[in-house]
Amino acid sequence: MVDIVFADVAQPDQARIVALNSHYFLKNGGGHAVIAAMASYIDSTAAPEVAFQREVSKQQAEHVKHHEQLTLEPYECDHAVAIAQYRPMNKKKHYYGYYY
Repeated sequence: MVDIVFADVAQPDQARIVALNSHYFLKNGGGHAVIAAMASYIDSTAAPEVAFQREVSKQQAEHVKHHEQLTLEPYECDHAVAIAQYRPMNKKKHYYGYYY
């Protein structure tokens, strides 16, 4: 188990990938995620600010709370890095004693 997950994946479903990796690899109490994103990989038809805001909304639904978001301009256009905290949901105990 780790304290921090770093994600720099160029996929439209990046929010889901970060949430899954956070769930599987962060310590039981949760931890932090550093997320690098490029707007055109999230949604090539939307403005970068809109694409990043949609990504933040999706991640909040997955128990990822954003603390800070920075654009990488003037070095890289339409790129951003976000620092977030992940808190896992309470796990339900299965009748065989396994958690899911």
